Amino acid sequence: MALYTSEQLERRNASRWTRVQVVLAPIQFLAFLISFGLVVRFLATGQGYAVANASVLVKIGLLWAITVTGMVWEKEVFGRYFLARAFLWEDLGNAVAMLTHNLYFVARAALVGSGDHAVDAAGLLQLPGELRAVRAAGHAGRAAEPAGESAPTRALATRVNYEL
Repeated sequence: MALYTSEQLERRNASRWTRVQVVLAPIQFLAFLISFGLVVRFLATGQGYAVANASVLVKIGLLWAITVTGMVWEKEVFGRYFLARAFLWEDLGNAVAMLTHNLYFVARAALVGSGDHAVDAAGLLQLPGELRAVRAAGHAGRAAEPAGESAPTRALATRVNYEL
C-alpha cells in the first residue's frame, strides 16, 4: 500500500509546510544528539548543568515547532491534524515524546515551586547559579541566603533535605 494517494502526494508537494518539515527535522535531530551528550556528560561528571539544561529547553522548543508545523502539514495533506492513518505510529511516538519532554517542566516546577511561590521565568533562569549557592552553603554547614535569591530558590532551599 502506498503512503500517499495521488491527491495527497500532490498536496504534499505543493505545501510550504513540507519544506518547513524538511528543514526542522534534521535541526531537531541534531539538537537531540547534542542535548543527549550534554545531559549524559552532566550525569556522569556533575559538570555543565546550565549548558545541559539550556540544551533541553532548546530541544523542547524545537520539538514544539516541528510538532505544530507537522500538524498543520498533516491537515493540509491528509485532512486531519493528528493520527492520519499513514502517520499513526509517528504521531503516537511524537505524542509520547511531547509528554515526556513536557514532564520536564512539571518536574522543574515541582522542585522550585510551592503553594505560595509562583514559578516565573526569571526565577527559573536564575536557578542554576542559586543552586550552586545552596550547594556551597550546604557544604559549609549553614543555610543558604544569597543576596537577591528568587522565590523559587527559597522554596527549593527549604524543601530539599539532602545534599545537592
